[in-house]
Amino acid sequence: MKTQDGGVVVTGAGGFIGGHLVAALVRAGHRNVRAVDRKPLERWYQVYDGVDNRVADLTRRETCFDVCDGAATVYQLAADMGGMGFIETHKAECMLSVLINTHMLLAARDMGVQRFFFSSSACVYNAERQSDPDVTALREADAYPAEPEDGYGWEKLFSERMCRHFREDFGLETRIARYHNVYGPLGTWMGGREKAPAAICRKVIEAKLSGEHHIEIWGTGEQTRSFMYIDDCLEGTQRIAASDVTEPLNLGSSELVSINGLVSIVEEIAGVQLERFYAPDAPCGVAGRNSDNDLIREHFDWEPSTSLRDGLEKTYKWIHDEYMKRWGGRLGPREAAPKR
Repeated sequence: MKTQDGGVVVTGAGGFIGGHLVAALVRAGHRNVRAVDRKPLERWYQVYDGVDNRVADLTRRETCFDVCDGAATVYQLAADMGGMGFIETHKAECMLSVLINTHMLLAARDMGVQRFFFSSSACVYNAERQSDPDVTALREADAYPAEPEDGYGWEKLFSERMCRHFREDFGLETRIARYHNVYGPLGTWMGGREKAPAAICRKVIEAKLSGEHHIEIWGTGEQTRSFMYIDDCLEGTQRIAASDVTEPLNLGSSELVSINGLVSIVEEIAGVQLERFYAPDAPCGVAGRNSDNDLIREHFDWEPSTSLRDGLEKTYKWIHDEYMKRWGGRLGPREAAPKR
């Protein structure tokens, strides 16, 4: 067993949440942060000087042992995932992330890691409880009996159980948050892996630039979700990781909105009104999903509180600026139409 020196490892650090988490740790004064992602460094969303930035494939067991060497805390955020358009069409790839979680748990156990945080997902919840847009907010107990999102949801639920049993059998202190639709600046906004808020922002920008003033919405537009701004995600992640709460906790906003409502908010921010066309056969997930925050309030007297309007305003501005930087006010390449 290695002697600990207070090091913090963030896996998936080249991604959206991981990049923001590294930034938050640096701002908080952590001087021994190791950031790990398999993407080339030039494709990371955020890179910081003074951080041990490593490009590494965490599906390989020996790599996980290497990155856990000297670590006291691990934030395991690495996964092959994206928005609904990706996870509904890449189920096997999503499930292969179980290699990362299993090898990271083994490495954390054997290398003497003191605290292991795992980022799970609201996709673990039983699909039967999400069949109505007027959904009852999901409580943590609603993950069982198990019927999660096929592929990605099963991988997350299995990995939650692995974390539980590593804690019970080996004494590794594991903590779990079930993320509900995290969004914000410095994330994926094009290319097929983006989530609904970023995709809608980009589509509205494209409609405004083209002058065509119409938008395609996946599904009927009546499906409902809650969306959590990245700042709330970071706050909740660090609270849960540092706590004595061993059960999985919801980490999400409880502000429910339909996809049509989401489009309306972005239209208002952009100062445009668009004609809507629907793609009911496109990937759109469950009919309704919202976060019950009773447990997180009970444990921390806190819950995500950034309003969707405020968070979307910041997100839209960032995506708009990125679009202009890339294409200088011209219309960029449009996404392929979803398969019918």
